Amino acid sequence: MRAALVSLFVAVTLGAAALSTSALGQDNAAQEMARRQAMLARLPADAAKRVFGLAVRPAAGPAHAIGDYTKGCVAGAVQLPPDGPTWEVMRPSRNRAWGHPVLIGFLQRLAAGLPTTAGWSGLLVGDIGQPRGGPMLTGHASHQVGLDADIWLTPMPPGRLSAAERDNMSATDVVRSDGRDIDARVWQPQHRRLLEAFARAPEVERIFVNPGIKRALCREAGADRAWLERIRPWWGHNYHFHIRLACPRADTECHDQRPTPPGDGCGADLDWWFTQETKHLTPREPAIGPRVSEMPFGCAALARAP
Repeated sequence: MRAALVSLFVAVTLGAAALSTSALGQDNAAQEMARRQAMLARLPADAAKRVFGLAVRPAAGPAHAIGDYTKGCVAGAVQLPPDGPTWEVMRPSRNRAWGHPVLIGFLQRLAAGLPTTAGWSGLLVGDIGQPRGGPMLTGHASHQVGLDADIWLTPMPPGRLSAAERDNMSATDVVRSDGRDIDARVWQPQHRRLLEAFARAPEVERIFVNPGIKRALCREAGADRAWLERIRPWWGHNYHFHIRLACPRADTECHDQRPTPPGDGCGADLDWWFTQETKHLTPREPAIGPRVSEMPFGCAALARAP
């Protein structure tokens, strides 16, 4: 456990931005703009965060993911349309609804079946990625290769939301204030069915949720528990969950994560998240991050493509 704890601490330190996504994801348009401006004031001209964060359109060419989820980029990204029959894109002013075509198609297909399979009216989709992927100016350590997406734990409302509402409304916090379980006043059976629908999809590599949500899923899953293996606890994620697809087979420059440990993840590994040890793992503020020249070779070329 000690070695695992040290490894986890390194991951936390390097991925500090990922820990804050639950909070930063709720920032309204004005708060997000202020954070962006503050970050831009700190960044050197060749910082990957600056170069990728200021790109407003994808690079032309065939789609392929390059690098890994926390240090990479995506060519040929496509944008999830702001409105669909069973989804709406949230925080549209961020311009982060771009992803690998494999991910965008997956979201559209899965969303279409949710009213029937999960009793879920539709998805409110949070951050996916930037037009060329890469590190973001605010809020995430991952979401870099076009294969990650945040899904709000709030069902799509009956009427269409305006752009202003999407940029400023808050998602639903489904976790108890002490972080040890779900908030029974908010959590519904549809939340479990929604997460199960995503976890059963063969394209999905991981789903990150708050440890309190994982605890509830372990309790509610029943006898068929294989889908729980893909759902992993992580800090934050009490307003949304984070899905991650595996690298497409044709994308040879994309690097998958190591496989999840065997089992449903409901034993000692989950219990650790509710111990005193976790309270000592305080993430630092994210660093400036890599320069463009330190990114994978294909990303350095992509960053400056027309």
